[in-house]
Amino acid sequence: MEEVIRPSDNEVSDAIRTLIRAIGENPEREGLIGTPDRIMRMWKEIFRGYDESQKPKITTFDNEEEVSDIVFDSGDYYSMCEHHILPFFGKYYFAYIPSPKGRILGISKVARVVGYCAARLQLQERLAQDVVKMLSEALNNEALGFAIVMKGKHLCKTMRGVRNDGNMCVSHFTGVFQFNSELRKEFYKLIDLQNRNG
Repeated sequence: MEEVIRPSDNEVSDAIRTLIRAIGENPEREGLIGTPDRIMRMWKEIFRGYDESQKPKITTFDNEEEVSDIVFDSGDYYSMCEHHILPFFGKYYFAYIPSPKGRILGISKVARVVGYCAARLQLQERLAQDVVKMLSEALNNEALGFAIVMKGKHLCKTMRGVRNDGNMCVSHFTGVFQFNSELRKEFYKLIDLQNRNG
């Protein structure tokens, strides 16, 4: 990611006040006086993916049991579309097959990596790839394969334009998941099971 020179807080506040005026509002109205500061604080939180100091530490462990089965995780994610800077959010379903002689992930780290990669202006397709790349690198690129499905609802389609359900699904496979259709079927069965149970 190339270095970007960030404006001062005062410059950001002025820019936000300009945008408020651009939509026809008065930034000096009582309810809006603190809005530029609130937006800056919110952006620091929801765009923390640009802050290297907040990058999650990905704990890995020796694969002492020589596990080579599918390890599965799922959860929620929230991101912002880079085309309209509106939210998209949904569920992710993640799996990988560790190298029997390599390392395994601390499974809670998957959610942290998804959250960190999602905390940028994103495309859903790139988000899936970013997650897999970061986790693969944490395992020294030795895992046998990764699979991720991300289901999302895009408010840029739901709120504006066609004003229709902005549902989108993206899948990304690497390694053995790319070439073994039986493993992909097993992964999709785990997704179905997860959806039935919860």
